This record gives sequence, C-alpha cells and structure tokens, in this order.
Amino acid sequence: MRPSRANAVLCTAAMLLVWPALGQAADIRGVTKTEIKIGQTMPYSGPVSAFGTLGKGEVAYFKMVNDRGGINGRKVNLISLDDSYVPPKTVEQTRRLVESDEVALIFSTMGTAHNTAIAKYLQSKKVPQLFLASGASKFGDMAQYPMATMGVMAPFRYEARLYARYALQKNPAAKFAILSQNDDFGRDYLLGLRDVLGEKFDSVVTAATYEVVDPTIDSQIVKLKSSGADVLIIAATPKFAAQSIRKAFEIGWRPMTFLSNVSVWMSTVMEPAGLEAGTGIISSAYVKDPMDAAWKDDPGATQWREFMAKYMPDGDVRDQNYVNGFNNGIVLEHVLKACGDDLSAENIMRQALAIKDLEVPMLLPGIKVNTGPNDNLPVEQMQFMRFTGKQWERFGELLTGN
Repeated sequence: MRPSRANAVLCTAAMLLVWPALGQAADIRGVTKTEIKIGQTMPYSGPVSAFGTLGKGEVAYFKMVNDRGGINGRKVNLISLDDSYVPPKTVEQTRRLVESDEVALIFSTMGTAHNTAIAKYLQSKKVPQLFLASGASKFGDMAQYPMATMGVMAPFRYEARLYARYALQKNPAAKFAILSQNDDFGRDYLLGLRDVLGEKFDSVVTAATYEVVDPTIDSQIVKLKSSGADVLIIAATPKFAAQSIRKAFEIGWRPMTFLSNVSVWMSTVMEPAGLEAGTGIISSAYVKDPMDAAWKDDPGATQWREFMAKYMPDGDVRDQNYVNGFNNGIVLEHVLKACGDDLSAENIMRQALAIKDLEVPMLLPGIKVNTGPNDNLPVEQMQFMRFTGKQWERFGELLTGN
C-alpha cells in the first residue's frame, strides 16, 4: 500500500473513532453551544403557593447569570412549571420537562412527596435531580437516590433532634406534642424526635397530623393541648403553621414551641398568626435574615439586596424563600461552571458531589457547602433563633443534628 493511501486509511479510521464521541457530545440532552436547559416544578398555585417565591427567585437568579454572559459561554434556560403541590401533577410536568423540553437536569423541585414521586423516573432517564427543595433525610441515602442531592438546607430530621435535645435540657421530664403534615416531610420530624427520645417516645409524645387540603387544623391543636404537653413542635407548611400559632394563642396554650424552619416567614406566617401570638417561639436558621440588623453592612447581604433591587424589585424582602433561591442558584452555578464543556449527566453528578468548602454569601458565617462521593448533604449545620414579637434573633452556637 502506498504511503499516501495508508495515511488516508489511518486518517479515516481515526475519524471513525472520533465521530461517535463528537456525535455524543453534540447530542447531550438539554445542551447546545449557546444554552443549558434546566427544569423544575413549583407550587405557584394551591395550598402552599407561598413557596412559589423560591422558584421566582431562582428564575431571577439565572436571569442575572445570563446578563453577566452565562456559564462558560452558555445561557441558562430555567423552565419553571406549576404543579400546584400535587405529586401526580409534579410527575406529569417533570415528564414534560424531560421528554418535550429535554432539560439537562431537574433543579430545586419543591416538596418531599413530589421529589419522591419523580425520583425513580429521573433515575431511569439518567437525569440529575439537584438541590431538592426538601430537607427530608431519606434523600441523603445515596444507594436509594444516586442521581439526587439534597437542597442547600439543613435536614428536617436533624432539626427535630435539636429541638428535642434543647427541650430536654430545659425540662428532662418534658412531654411533647407535635403537629405534622401527613407525608414524608412531617414524618421526618417524628423520626427525629424518636431518635432522641428512644424508648420513651410512645409514652411522652402525642402526635396529630393534617392533610394539605384540610381547611384548618383547629381540632388538632385542641387535641394536642388536652394531652398536657409542655412542648409543641409545629412541623407544618406556612398556612398551617400560621393557623397553629394563632389557635394555640386563642385557647391560652403556652407550651415551649418550636416551629419548622420552612415556615419562619414574616409575611406568610408570623404576621397572619399575630406577632404577639408568635412571641417566644423557637426555630432554627442556616441562612442570613436580611431584616436582621447584624447584616446591615455585610457584603453578602449587600450582594443579595442588590440582586433583589434589580431582578426582583417587587419581591417581599422579608420572605427568606428569595434568600434560599439565591443560595440555590449560586451552588448550581458553581456546579455547572465546574463541568466546563462536559455537561453530560455523569459529569454533572460528579461535580455536584465534589463541592469543597463553598462559601455562599447568604449562608450563616461558618456554614459552608460540602459534598462528596458518599455525601450528598450540602448543609448540615444550623443555629437556634427565637421570635421577639418583631423579628427573629439568633442565639447559641452552630449545631448539627447528625
């Protein structure tokens, strides 16, 4: 064979080896030379529509990213669909995002039951399920959820453990009452209590549940008061949290009260419940409260306020869901930047599980985002805070419930 022909054959063989790789790169779902398409569902309507501000904040965050030139030359197209907080609709909308919109990943979908409902489907399609808007501890099980990472929030089960330990420090003989949503979100708080109380759980805990379609929880609060409990834990979404605080106040029940950190918002919980009714309630924080004077000159809080002023000018700055959306956006941006030009599902997951000491402007000082090949819990620390009747005030040191 003549050298020129041999070279031609070698070149052709080399190209045949390269073409599949090039084709594969060009066919990465949701990715073009100019765009990264991602998706989520949010409860923009329905019983927990107050949580929809999280999605609005995240959409605004990536508008800011795109105005700055995008990520590695690509703009981020976040498609955010309403699921009304109904798991079957979450499944329907997620299938649309994957099969019609062909997104590269699902980001920050809201709700424990909702993320559970779509997890196996996303795994079967090899679609990453990143930074879930849920603190359910089960999503930390990487064997069960290999394509998922928990959100940039402290796990619910850890939170409940801290509340139980604090209450027992104040009163070792405390009896507990807990109102919880009748799904995995609420059950995590029961599990956290059981972790601390052990064999005493059944004798010292009175539990009541509610469904998200219930009109009120008045009867549950009356039942819990009749138990004679010294401690009340409200593991509820905003509407029912506000009702619980108000009803306990109206019937003259004043136990040591702990409130889930998903429902600490001024505009949707504390004010509707009545500021006096909420005075003294304890919760936990992992993000900076922009209304706290401690962050008046803080560079991270200043950065967030500038973001809100430009991209969410009509947003209620007291709603910390906008803070969570900002934090979530920063962490996803970090992951996508780390991916470079390899935006395959495999590399997206690899980078999502390789975050080291990432400082996020609106997380509390000392809390950094960390993940690893065997660790998909980005945030594990939190700090207690107490409602003064005007605002939340933090106290104590950073703690972890692990």
